[in-house]
Amino acid sequence: MTDATMDHARAGDRLPAYALFGATLAAAGLPIYIHAPKFYVDEYGVSLAALGAVLFGLRLLDVVQDPVLGWLSERSRAQRGGAVAVALAVLALSMIGLFAVTPPVAPLLWFGLTLTGLFSSFSFLTITFYAEGVEKAGRIEGGHVRLAAWRETGALLGVSLAAMAPTVLAFVWGAPFAAFAAAFAGLVLVAGFAMRPEWGMSRRTDPGPGIGTVLADPVARRLLLLALVNATPVAVSSTLFLFFVESRLEAPGWEGPLLLLFFLAAAGSAPLWAIAARRVGSRRALLSAMGLAIVTFGFALALGPGDTWPFALICLASGAALGADMTLLPAMFSRRMARIAPDAGQAFGLWNFVTKFTLAFAAVTLLPILDAVGFQSGSAASSDAALRTLTLLYAGVPCALKLIAIALLATLNMDDADQ
Repeated sequence: MTDATMDHARAGDRLPAYALFGATLAAAGLPIYIHAPKFYVDEYGVSLAALGAVLFGLRLLDVVQDPVLGWLSERSRAQRGGAVAVALAVLALSMIGLFAVTPPVAPLLWFGLTLTGLFSSFSFLTITFYAEGVEKAGRIEGGHVRLAAWRETGALLGVSLAAMAPTVLAFVWGAPFAAFAAAFAGLVLVAGFAMRPEWGMSRRTDPGPGIGTVLADPVARRLLLLALVNATPVAVSSTLFLFFVESRLEAPGWEGPLLLLFFLAAAGSAPLWAIAARRVGSRRALLSAMGLAIVTFGFALALGPGDTWPFALICLASGAALGADMTLLPAMFSRRMARIAPDAGQAFGLWNFVTKFTLAFAAVTLLPILDAVGFQSGSAASSDAALRTLTLLYAGVPCALKLIAIALLATLNMDDADQ
């Protein structure tokens, strides 16, 4: 490829649109698990155990829904632009209903209804977005790792903005979560317009492989298992982050800045992990990041009241480790799908389910445990035993899970795992 051809290819990559769309989806994903439960506890007095049960129930729906949405994504390939537009509208309206509309029914029921719309549209959009990226990577210089670096950096910036937005808006707006929902709806419009030319770029007309093809591949199965185990520590720490900062560190008001630091560290590190992967291989780079995560969460076990600045350093280091998780592992899976399932809608239905299930699993297990030991959000009445349990769940459980993930990755038999 000549220099002129390379320049033309780069100009036509439209990777910034992928970054913007990734940011929009990310803003509707992880931050909702961070903000929504605490918002409904504080505003409407819904119990932690009840919220955890609803979140887990929604993920059980995904057992059937995500593979079906993957099938739908493949079958609607010729009309993807229209299908994506409908899903984006549902996503924006569900976010507004969740945070900006006073529940017209019981708050717990409204929580479940709005999250059903939000998660269903989020799932379809994520599956379609990543499936489109598998073929996109084959048409650009740098392939899967370069596309993943743009996409996941955008996603992490989106998470960063969504994580801090309610805290920032609280200083200038009387209803910060309603303002957040309105701003998100505006972002949906911009991102949808930017990605509009990308949908349906595939020249494939055959129906594409089914779930059986993916599950029959031993490398794909191992990667899905690795994604499940490796994503769970992030789900655990994300679910408990606000409670940990507010009650264990006794640092109310610092939640937003610390979340911002965590996700900005992840966003800033993502391109660096992509460079490291090209130099030493994806496997080695990802193993290094996993080791870093274990060390940082190990230090978090020793924190107590007033340790805000040491925790800021932990946020910086653990965020950097997250940048590798979000960039390299999806790139490895995409590379494998390019070999065995080029139009990977159903494959990413499985991937999407695995990654979302970890968040629900964390909610349904951790929140009831905290409830059982007498932990009370934002209250000084929590016992020392309850606070120790919070610390163990927040920092100890992720360490153990990361050790299992390291073992899975180290023994992964994949020809291109080190590429």
